[in-house]
Amino acid sequence: MHIHFVKARDLPDLWFQAVHDILDHGRRFTIDRGSYAGQTRLEYDYFTGHVAFPGTQPLIPDIPPSLGIPNPVEEDYIYGGGKYERSYLEYLMTPAKEPGESYTYGERLTRAPLRGDKLAWWKAGDAEIADIREVDGKIVIEEDGALYINQIEWVIDTYRRFGHRNNQMVLQVAHPSDLALKDPPCLRSIDTRVQDGRLHFFVYFRSWDLWGGLPANLAGIQNLKQYMAEAIGVEDGEMVVESKGLHLYGYAEDLAKLRCLRQ
Repeated sequence: MHIHFVKARDLPDLWFQAVHDILDHGRRFTIDRGSYAGQTRLEYDYFTGHVAFPGTQPLIPDIPPSLGIPNPVEEDYIYGGGKYERSYLEYLMTPAKEPGESYTYGERLTRAPLRGDKLAWWKAGDAEIADIREVDGKIVIEEDGALYINQIEWVIDTYRRFGHRNNQMVLQVAHPSDLALKDPPCLRSIDTRVQDGRLHFFVYFRSWDLWGGLPANLAGIQNLKQYMAEAIGVEDGEMVVESKGLHLYGYAEDLAKLRCLRQ
């Protein structure tokens, strides 16, 4: 197994290096299940990227006009407007979910239900096991007798109240029961660390579309990081991203070669 590592200046640099390198280091697989089943794709065995300045603008890829190919991500897709009725930031940072969607990242991050033993310990006031906090409608929400946690606001509040040396503050997207979904979430977790006065993110995707998915996802996640850093009262920091399934679909290979000036 080859562990491919990229050290990047900013998000467009990460995307370009990953696209360039997968043409040499990606292995071709036939997709057995899920999106694009039956087609082929180039895929890294395992990919790790370290981005030193992920907040550098622009966040989306740099496509020279002379190449005559569209940018894989439009600004309106990230922030809303134009032909997009819902922005990616809304999908990532709010609980809104459209009919037919089994989940959204935002629902998982901002409306995580408190159930089972955790709920029982909470209601029993068992402070030795449960981190019991006030139902305030922002961090902990009560609706129709059920309790939900906004993970984003919980992490912000914890860093502000208890300090920065805390290795527990992971934004969880994955649920064990996701195995029962035909198409479970690709984003599994965003781990966090406050160090040297800056908020850093450690992001893991189980499967990841390199051409259009990575730049859109990371532009949104960078906006989330900036929001959280400001709310905590620290500077925006670095980003480490990982995936055991970063891939380039067959339809995008020719586009990738054009962008990288490869035959």
